[in-house]
Amino acid sequence: MDEPLSPDQIATGLADLPGWSHEDDRIKKSFSFDNFRAATAFIVRLSFEAEQRDHHPEIFNCWNRVDIALNTHSAGGKVTAKDIDLATAIEALG
Repeated sequence: MDEPLSPDQIATGLADLPGWSHEDDRIKKSFSFDNFRAATAFIVRLSFEAEQRDHHPEIFNCWNRVDIALNTHSAGGKVTAKDIDLATAIEALG
């Protein structure tokens, strides 16, 4: 089972991830793109990162916006190092 991070550990993990926030036991970010095609391409690219890690985000897409939320089900729906790792990989795609 994955261990939840403390609020201080989450804050430290997010320090180098601009735009990411911690709320409701999730780390979240909203990404904006020029159009639907660019937003969808981003989702496809992040799907490869998520699948490689066997860790899958909540994704919401509306036209040019993609909202991502991460937490770890095996840690009781809390934020773990897996979430920070995937957020870091997602950030590198944007």
